[in-house]
Amino acid sequence: MSEQMRGIADPTTGLTTEEVAERVAAGLTNDAPDPRSRTLSNIIRANTLTSFNLVIGSLWALMFIARAPLQDSLFGLVIVFNSGIGIIQEYRAKRTLEQLSLVGEARPMVRRNGVDAEVRPAEVVQDDLIVLRLGDQVVVDGAVVSSEGLECDESLLTGEADPVDKHPGDEARSGSFVVAGHGLMRAERVGLDAYATQLTAEARKFSTTSSELMGSIMKFVRTITWVLIPLGILLFVSQLRASPDWQAALSGTVAGVVTMVPEGLVLLTSIAMAVAVVRLGQKHVLVQEMPAVEVLARVDVVCVDKTGTLTQPGMAVTDLVPLGNSSDSAELAELVEALGALGASEDSPNPTLGAVATAYPSVAGWETTALVPFSSARKWSAAEFGERGWWVFGAPEMLLPEGDPIRSRAEDLARTGSRVLLFARASVGVVPSVELGVGDLRPEALVVIDQRLRPDAAETVAYFLSQGVSIKVISGDNPLTVGAIAAQAGIPGGDNAFDARHLPDDREALADVLAEYSVFGRVSPAQKRAMVGALQSRGHTVAMTGDGVNDVLALKDADLGIAMGSGAGATRAVAQIVLLNDAFSVMPSVVAEGRRVLGNIERVSDLFLTKSFYAAILSFLTVFFTLTNIYQVE
Repeated sequence: MSEQMRGIADPTTGLTTEEVAERVAAGLTNDAPDPRSRTLSNIIRANTLTSFNLVIGSLWALMFIARAPLQDSLFGLVIVFNSGIGIIQEYRAKRTLEQLSLVGEARPMVRRNGVDAEVRPAEVVQDDLIVLRLGDQVVVDGAVVSSEGLECDESLLTGEADPVDKHPGDEARSGSFVVAGHGLMRAERVGLDAYATQLTAEARKFSTTSSELMGSIMKFVRTITWVLIPLGILLFVSQLRASPDWQAALSGTVAGVVTMVPEGLVLLTSIAMAVAVVRLGQKHVLVQEMPAVEVLARVDVVCVDKTGTLTQPGMAVTDLVPLGNSSDSAELAELVEALGALGASEDSPNPTLGAVATAYPSVAGWETTALVPFSSARKWSAAEFGERGWWVFGAPEMLLPEGDPIRSRAEDLARTGSRVLLFARASVGVVPSVELGVGDLRPEALVVIDQRLRPDAAETVAYFLSQGVSIKVISGDNPLTVGAIAAQAGIPGGDNAFDARHLPDDREALADVLAEYSVFGRVSPAQKRAMVGALQSRGHTVAMTGDGVNDVLALKDADLGIAMGSGAGATRAVAQIVLLNDAFSVMPSVVAEGRRVLGNIERVSDLFLTKSFYAAILSFLTVFFTLTNIYQVE
């Protein structure tokens, strides 16, 4: 693209209609392959191009060549029913997933010709000026042009829950969300060049779930094919020797050979899995590939993320520790009112301040007269409430000097994995650009905030452990925080979390670490993928849960990928199972359903395989005695 074209976007007006048209003509749009789900052609291919269909289809074709009666060729309908069941179920899952994606589709606001207007993500072009508002999803990569307290949640990309403060010149990456403030960014990398698109490109490569049960059946079919070919030839020869009608001989041969193929077992397996898919759908579990039902029953390691799996969305105040005279009832009442006023002071509070607002509702008489919004760089916010003065809320290490006993107390509380913040009165007016001095603050309380553990998390963990399934917590958050949550959920080793920044690169060494530890923090997307591979190298069947773009490649490599319904579209697209209501607690019933199906199929498989074995023996004896009698007559 020419430098002239690159430099014509005005920050106040944005691109003109002509400039947008130039970029569209040059292909510099954000139009990229939709990662919502598998394509219909992929679904059809996965369900039709099988060795079983090849064998039965070949025999069916021979019956048409022999011009056999229609009733003698009905066995070929197994192909139609077997493939049809899989295609219909997986296509329904595809439609459900697409509808889910459309509900939460981003609508970025761009500035063109001096006017701000919402457009579809695919309509954004390079150099567009994008207005970033609270709750907006960033759909392209680019540079921040202006910022007013702008903060982005990049947890779907990095796994870290803390918002990132954005200043002019900083990079804003596709897949992140605006959680505080507002700003303006310039689109620089669009379409296939965007970070989130590149990360999901490899995940879009076609692959299917490996079913051990279907694999065993297909292996039996391939093995018996080598027996069917010579035995079929001998049967045909014996039929011809007995009768000169080649068409009757061919149809008789096919009839004999078909009995040796366990077609009923294949159809029964498909029906059983389809029923399981329907039953799971009633529990808001979307199964995108039917073999995933069976894989669930064989999983012996489940890798989960802390956020969204063990914890509920958002945060909650779990404790308020008064300091000094704040333990007095009147002082404590004023303190609680001040916290409520602070929580209501911002129209767009971050998750931490939102937790305060939920815990302490605002009361009359506290009017905000001045405000300093929270900043990730400062790590504190402040508000003035008329004659009641200034109150400051933020990280103790940013507001108190090193060695302060209150700061040490806060650090002790933080070792349990909690987020501890200081609430203090300010004796001077607060200005964002001026650092608060030691004597400017009077600490009033420590506010302890935690991510809320899901009520059923401990019960779900206990079920998996009782079934011999180990759980690995893999998160991008602080190891102490991750370990504390894991310990609350009852996961062994939660008090001994491992910092993934010290993980070895060698697969064998990594597998040794995974065998010793169960909880990991500060894990990068590449490490998640490596950890899945290391577990598989030790013979484990691995299920991986995830909701962010950073989980995509690990989900794809896992034996079973499980995505959250509210997660990134790319994550839902590559997962075999999607929990539509984000309830990890349904997993025990999902596993139980898989084991029920697997147990039933394994019980009846002996019957079908025995039938195939005896059919082969009888066919061999038929050939032997027919040819023997013919030669004796001759």
